[in-house]
Amino acid sequence: MIRSRIEKLVAAAAALALFWAGPRPALAHCDTLDGPVVTDARAALGKGDVTPVLKWVKPEAEGEIRAAFAKALKVRKLDPDAAEMADRFFFETLVRVHREGEGAPYTGLKPAGEVPPGIALADKALETGSVEELKRTLSEHLAAGLTERFARAAEAKKRAAQSVSAGREYVEAYVTFIHYAEALVNAIHGAAAHGAEDAASEAKPAGGHGH
Repeated sequence: MIRSRIEKLVAAAAALALFWAGPRPALAHCDTLDGPVVTDARAALGKGDVTPVLKWVKPEAEGEIRAAFAKALKVRKLDPDAAEMADRFFFETLVRVHREGEGAPYTGLKPAGEVPPGIALADKALETGSVEELKRTLSEHLAAGLTERFARAAEAKKRAAQSVSAGREYVEAYVTFIHYAEALVNAIHGAAAHGAEDAASEAKPAGGHGH
């Protein structure tokens, strides 16, 4: 039970980290030059094997990617400048098709280094096979975020009755703190709901329907 609650809190911390990090488009790191899609594309071009990147696209788009890959391999043999252009062409094609498969717009490749720290740690967790650093970092950010917003609201509450402006300052701090806490609670309940659905799914007999 305790472990389950901790896992839910970590999931909530991740959700809050994303929620407070800024506009959602900035979080779509699959279109960055150091994101996982382009990283796999570089490896595929280096080995001359398109297989590692096919997982990033839908089956119906595989033909387009294979054709773009073959064209890139042919052009990059000409000279270094041609190779650079060919690589860029393939990166853009792969990322565009990948995002189309997700129903997301393609707005061009983003420079390396634009991946939010929390997302980079999530990728690192998968690479290393350990989620401990990600859990620790998100938990620290969550605790700091709650503490900071609580302290601001609590201090403003002491002065709220002094004047209308002081009261408004308190309301602003109060709303900020409550919304942060609300996002945390919603994330926890959301994680619990998904967990319940997964458990129910696993409990169904093979080849039958659960009742």
